[in-house]
Amino acid sequence: MPRTSSRTADRPNRRTGAAWAAWGVLVPLLATGCVAMPADGPPEPVEFPQGAAAQDLQVRVFPVEPHPGADPVDLLAGFLDASNADEANYSTALKYLTADARKRWRPDAGVAVLASKGRTPPKGDGDATDITVTGSQVAQLDAKHTYRNVSDLPYRQKFTFVKETQGPDKGEWRIDQLPDGLIVDLTNFNNGYRAVHRYFYAAGDPSVHAGPPQVLVPDPIYLRRRIDPLTAAAQALAEGPSDWLSGAVETAFLHGVEVVGPVSMSDSQVAAVKVSAVDFASQPLLCRRMADQLFYTLADQQPKRQLERLDLSGAKGSCSVDASQTQQIAPGVLAGGDAGAQQYFQLDGGQLMQTQGDSDGKPVLGTLGKPGQPGRPNPAAIAVRRDGGAAAVVGADRRTLTVVVIGDGDRTAAPLVTVHPAQPDQGLASPSWDGRQNLWVVDRDPVTPRVLMVRGETVVTAQIDGLNGLTVRELRISSDGTRVALRTVDASGASALMLGLVVHSGSPVNPQVAIVGLRPLAPKMSEIASFSWADTDQLLVLGNEPNKLQQLHYIGTDGSQTGDTPQPGGDSMLSVSASETLTGGDLAPPVLAVSSNKQIYRLLGNQWREVTGQHHGAFFSYPG
Repeated sequence: MPRTSSRTADRPNRRTGAAWAAWGVLVPLLATGCVAMPADGPPEPVEFPQGAAAQDLQVRVFPVEPHPGADPVDLLAGFLDASNADEANYSTALKYLTADARKRWRPDAGVAVLASKGRTPPKGDGDATDITVTGSQVAQLDAKHTYRNVSDLPYRQKFTFVKETQGPDKGEWRIDQLPDGLIVDLTNFNNGYRAVHRYFYAAGDPSVHAGPPQVLVPDPIYLRRRIDPLTAAAQALAEGPSDWLSGAVETAFLHGVEVVGPVSMSDSQVAAVKVSAVDFASQPLLCRRMADQLFYTLADQQPKRQLERLDLSGAKGSCSVDASQTQQIAPGVLAGGDAGAQQYFQLDGGQLMQTQGDSDGKPVLGTLGKPGQPGRPNPAAIAVRRDGGAAAVVGADRRTLTVVVIGDGDRTAAPLVTVHPAQPDQGLASPSWDGRQNLWVVDRDPVTPRVLMVRGETVVTAQIDGLNGLTVRELRISSDGTRVALRTVDASGASALMLGLVVHSGSPVNPQVAIVGLRPLAPKMSEIASFSWADTDQLLVLGNEPNKLQQLHYIGTDGSQTGDTPQPGGDSMLSVSASETLTGGDLAPPVLAVSSNKQIYRLLGNQWREVTGQHHGAFFSYPG
C-alpha cells in the first residue's frame, strides 16, 4: 500500500517520526528517474513511471443524496460514494439507510481497503433484496486507525435492502442491514486518507537504575485527509496507542480524557488544545507530558513541522511547550545526533576508518584505528555505538563478541560472548546498538539459536514469542530500543522480515528481556539481502519479490510501503545502511551500500555515486 501521497506530497521535508530518513534525497527519484547499480560497469539511468500518488492528484468528493425511485443497485453505489465523501458526520450516507439502520451503523469501526471491487446481482423477493459486495482486500484500518496489510484477502459483505413503510421515504428502497465500517477502493483511499503519527512515551525499564529520559515513539495511523486533521489527530492520540504498540509504550492521557472542541491553529503557528476532566493546576507535570505528546502529534501534520508552540488547557489550569523544551524526548533523539551521521568503513587488515561527506576518511582513535596487517582476516562484523564511543566487534571466525572503546589509548577488552560454532555461518552475527547502549547480537547455533542483549558485562538471552519454528539470522534494533527488525528463515531456508516489540523486565541485578508481538513486514518479498532502520518508523530493505530484480524498499513499521515504486538496487549490492539522524533541513544522510566486489556507494540526489579513494571493505555503515 503506497504512502507516497501523504509522505512525499503533503510533507516533503517532514522527518521526525515520519519515515523520512534518506527520503529527502530520494524524492527526486520519483520525478526524474534514478540510477541503478549494475552487476558490472558504472551506474546507468533507469526511468520509472509516475503514479497518481506521486503526482499528488487529489479530488475533493462531495456526497449526493439518494434520488427518488432509485433501485438497490443504484442505492448501493450511491451509499458507497457518499460514505467516502469529505463529510465529517456521514449525514448524507445515513440518508441511504433505514431509520433503524442509522442507529446501528458504526462508520468509525474501521476501513476495508479493496484493490478490486464488484457485486453480486440483487437476490430476494418484492419486499427485501440482498446484494453482496465482493473484492480483493489489500489492507484494513481498525477502529484506532491502525493500518494492517492483509495480502489480497477475499472480501464478501452482504447489504440487505427493504422498502420503507412509513415516514418521508415511504415506498423507497433503503439499506437495512450492512457491515460496520467503511469500504474504500485504493484510489479513494489514497485520495481521502493521509498517513500521520501519534506519539507515545517508550515504556520504562525496571532493570536499570536510571537512564535517559523517556523518548517519544511514533505510532503510524491513517486519518481522513480533509476532515479537520488537527482535531482528528489529537483525538486519536487521546484514544491511546494501537493494540500492537501498546505493550512497549506509555501515555500521559488518563482513561476517559477527551479532546474538547476543535483544535485551533493561529497564523503564528501556535496550536491550542483543550481536554476534559483534568485539573492541570494541581498536576503541572501531567500537563507538560500530555502537551509534549500533542506537540509532536500536531507538528507531524504541519508542512516542515512548523509548529511554534502548543497551548494545552484542562478543566483547570494550563501549560505551554515549544520545540526547544521538548528536544530531550524528541523522536529519534537517541539515534546519536552528529555522531549518528558519521560513516565507518574498514581497510584490509582491519583498520577502522571514519568519514563524512567526500573525505577519504581518518583512522578512529584507539586500537581499532591502528593499521592492520595486509591479508589478515578482517572482523566478521563491526557495529559502532550510536554515540561513536565504542564498537562491537565479531571476530573473523564468528566465535567472539568484544566491545572496544574508540578513543585515546590502547585499551583492549576480553570477549563478552564466546561461542563454538561448527561452521563459520553458524556463529555470531548482526551486532546492533540501541540508543541506550544496549548491544544486541544473534547466535546462529543451529541447535540452540539465540538472540542476546549485552548491557555492560551482563549478557541476557532474549525470550522470543511467536517464532513458530523460524530461526533468527539477523536483527536491527531501533534507536529508541522499543522495536527490533528480524530476518528469519524457515526449515526450507526461505527468509522473511519480521518486526517485534522489546519488553524489559526483571531488576538491575537480574535484567530480563523479551521480544513479543512478531508480525511480518514484507510478506511479498522472497529474499531479504539487507535491511536498516531509516527513520523512527521505517526500514530500508534490500531484497526482491518473486521473479523480480533486487530493489530497495522503504517499509513502514505498520507494514505499508512508503513509495509508489521501489528504488533500484542491482544484483551486485550486498548490504545497505541508513541513519535515523538528521543532518539539517529535515533531511537524513545518504543511503550507503557495498557491492559484491567491496566497492562502496552513496545515494546522492538521484543516483548512486561510487566512492573513490581508499574507501573499500566489507562494510560501509552508520552507527547502530
